[in-house]
Amino acid sequence: MEEKEDPKCSYAQALDNSPKDEFQELLQTLEQVSWDGVPLVKYCGCWFPVWMFRQILAAQKHYKAKDTDIILSTLPKSGTTWMKALMFSIANRHVFPIDQSPLLTSTPHKLVPPLEFDTFWEQDNNPDLEAIPSPRIFGTHMHFKTLPECIRERNCKIIYICRNPLDQFVSQIHFSSQNRSGRDADPVAIDEAFNMYCQGISPYGPFWDDILGYWNAHLENPGKVLFLKYEDLKEDITSQVKKIAEFMGFPFSLEEEEQGLIDQISGLCSFESLSNLAPNKTGDNNRTVKSSSFFRKGQVGDWTNYLTPAMAERIKNLMDSKFEGSGLMFKT
Repeated sequence: MEEKEDPKCSYAQALDNSPKDEFQELLQTLEQVSWDGVPLVKYCGCWFPVWMFRQILAAQKHYKAKDTDIILSTLPKSGTTWMKALMFSIANRHVFPIDQSPLLTSTPHKLVPPLEFDTFWEQDNNPDLEAIPSPRIFGTHMHFKTLPECIRERNCKIIYICRNPLDQFVSQIHFSSQNRSGRDADPVAIDEAFNMYCQGISPYGPFWDDILGYWNAHLENPGKVLFLKYEDLKEDITSQVKKIAEFMGFPFSLEEEEQGLIDQISGLCSFESLSNLAPNKTGDNNRTVKSSSFFRKGQVGDWTNYLTPAMAERIKNLMDSKFEGSGLMFKT
């Protein structure tokens, strides 16, 4: 596959004040492939879904971060929905009692909107976000190096959660199969999608580039970037929720802990609870995605039901190679 040279990674540099047809001209200069029926475009060394590419560029150009903003970043199917529910509940626990939480009537993706989905979706691609009360919490799947520069430069905080690549791949395949539409090409066999995944080609791939980008940013500035693992949340949710609250600037008081508020929030935001709430069982989310498709199993190790030992060994060897010397290890 011939490598095409990427233009500069800033929308302001690449398309500043350009008419919309120039976006199509830019798109035609970039390498494009289809992964399991999802058209992807390579930009700044990352594979972005084509149907969200314009919004990503618009967010890079127009988003103006505040020091009080909190950004959640993830690879798809790495605990995004869970984390959005937890972060919203932690930040708003003094506004909404647990039994009156907006999570009971709205999806986590509506309460913590994605920058490249809802927030910058509209035609003008430059929404007024000033009316949103602080702390403004947004989600994204963008790599650290492709985040709007203001996020990296200001004092706003970033929470990143990753999942072991074996489970992330399997969950992504199922999610993709549930959300195919007229824009998508025919799906590929799992072994072909897996082969591309190991080459770094998947939505928001390469997975190792995304993970290492946030890991290194965390090591450089742990006060700005909190690095979490899905498996750790599954193993000990209480200590992880306390860590998240502390990092966000909303630590739990001793009285709140004694009242069981951490357990209440953890229970409300659990897979079992969220998956059984009406907003998450019917309808579409983010305009194009089935709300129910965000909830499948939420298990650690489900990959064993879908991947052969040889496939698992390939990913583990790839992880050993890519993460060598980084200090990163995953429970699979």
